[in-house]
Amino acid sequence: MKVLLSIKPEYADKIFCGEKKYEFRRAIFKRKGVNRVVVYASAPVGRVIGEFEIESIISDDLHSLWENTKMFAGISMDYFHDYFCGKETGYAIKIKNYIKYEESYDIKSKYGICPPQSFAYLGATEN
Repeated sequence: MKVLLSIKPEYADKIFCGEKKYEFRRAIFKRKGVNRVVVYASAPVGRVIGEFEIESIISDDLHSLWENTKMFAGISMDYFHDYFCGKETGYAIKIKNYIKYEESYDIKSKYGICPPQSFAYLGATEN
């Protein structure tokens, strides 16, 4: 099953050049079987630009999460702490086998949905 994640363009670019190997989330998917992420690059891009496989999802206290992911976080420690402000634990999606599409596409025309604030589930048979 796939999920659609909204990711800031600068961080999406870091994913597709291999610099960012973890995508951080304050909350994670409840459904089982999510194994792929479709990347929606948020404004100003506003397009679906690629996807990646989920190698694993790490859940930990913020100190441990940062220590275990900082080499390939693709973000600064200050940004990490600002993002998780008010939380004691967080999630890091470990990225593998990423592909950037040759042509990006509009989310509404492909999936019939508006860009999600955080993520949206896509059909189990979605390609």
